[in-house]
Amino acid sequence: MSRKLTNKQNQFILEYMKDFNATQAAIRAGYSKKTAKVIGHENLTKPYIKEQLEKEIDKRSKRVKMSADDVLIEIIELMERNKKTDDKLSLDALKLLGKHHKLFTDKIEHSGNVDITSKSKLVDKYLGGD
Repeated sequence: MSRKLTNKQNQFILEYMKDFNATQAAIRAGYSKKTAKVIGHENLTKPYIKEQLEKEIDKRSKRVKMSADDVLIEIIELMERNKKTDDKLSLDALKLLGKHHKLFTDKIEHSGNVDITSKSKLVDKYLGGD
């Protein structure tokens, strides 16, 4: 799906590779701070940007000679080695594994009343309901 990326999109990819923070990458790439969160998310969903980003990640893995699997294996080995001797290191390794498996995602609860009658009135008004 090779599509020519804009200079900002190329810069976004390079900036994203630094910390994997789409909002900050968008700001550093020159996008507006007001729209950076939206632009960052949009950029990550565009197939041609995702394709280039995957290529950059693959290049980095080859350059440092360590894949994502290698990192996970090292974390597991660190956790196992330190289970009995260093609780903090073992716990830190376990936290990283938990994050990887998305066990510690923040959950936000919303409460309150939602007024759907106003929507119904609009539907009735424009669609000719009772």
